[in-house]
Amino acid sequence: MASFFQDAHVPQQRVVEGVAFPAVLVPSGTPASGGVDDFLEAVRSERASRLEPLLRAAGALLLRGFPARTAADFDRAVEAFGYEELPYVGGAAPRTNVVGRVFTANESPPDQKIPFHHEMAQVPTFPSKLFFFCEVEPKSGGETPIVLSHYVYKRMKEKFPEFVEKLEKDGLIYTRILGEGDNPSSPIGRGWQSTFLTKDKSMAKERATKLGMKLEWTDDGVKTIMGPIPAVKWDESRGRKIWFNSMVAAYTGWKDARNDPVKAVTFGDGSPLPADVIAECGKILEEECVAIPWQQGDILLIDNWAVLHSRRSFEPPRRILASLCK
Repeated sequence: MASFFQDAHVPQQRVVEGVAFPAVLVPSGTPASGGVDDFLEAVRSERASRLEPLLRAAGALLLRGFPARTAADFDRAVEAFGYEELPYVGGAAPRTNVVGRVFTANESPPDQKIPFHHEMAQVPTFPSKLFFFCEVEPKSGGETPIVLSHYVYKRMKEKFPEFVEKLEKDGLIYTRILGEGDNPSSPIGRGWQSTFLTKDKSMAKERATKLGMKLEWTDDGVKTIMGPIPAVKWDESRGRKIWFNSMVAAYTGWKDARNDPVKAVTFGDGSPLPADVIAECGKILEEECVAIPWQQGDILLIDNWAVLHSRRSFEPPRRILASLCK
């Protein structure tokens, strides 16, 4: 039986260790004229045989040119993949539920870049998969660059062996100060009520404790302390070490009226991170990344164990939606 999907190439793709990154699929000739229902049925029927092996090999999969156009279409597409939903508890980004299991991506202002990170790497419970969907393509900019985590680890280990050794031994501590409500002008502006999905301080404390997070309440908010938590993990399914952290994101981007990024992340023993190494890591991330301009209807599926992502600044309008899966 003919496949609904056909391999494709986009100019920004890279070949890393012999594998195209990301994998890209477009509609094959005959079924391309089908509607959303045909697309969803194809996802269900070819997920195990075609889509997941590509995702596993490449770490990220871009579906382009398919008939999903609305948030509701995207919600149904995520459901068709069959992954269990992960509640957004402990994350920093301001975001709003749109429909079903679909949220807005980080709502911070368009002139702000969002540095590279694994989704929710600063908490022990994080998604294994994340979906992004382009509902409204940007006027300009606004790409979601992606980079292979094991390759970043490899380059950092070669360039800064002593730093990586300490990182692997001590891990990281992340510190963030949260207000009560959300602050959409900050890339980490999620307030404590949204972070812990409650208005009850004792419930917030209970949920934080489950995450291994300590809370220190202030007059107008709370300081959250997470860690020490590993900054390098072992990807069991692929048998390799990965650069699994939000170190560069926290050190360079966790900045607002309440937070000083240099204090936001330290080694697990409390000692400060070296600014020059963080800057070099940022350069490596940029050098190795792929940034494909969004087109309306694009669905990008990322294996959060394999790939870090970021966001470039943009000229509105732009509306990217997201969904997190266990």
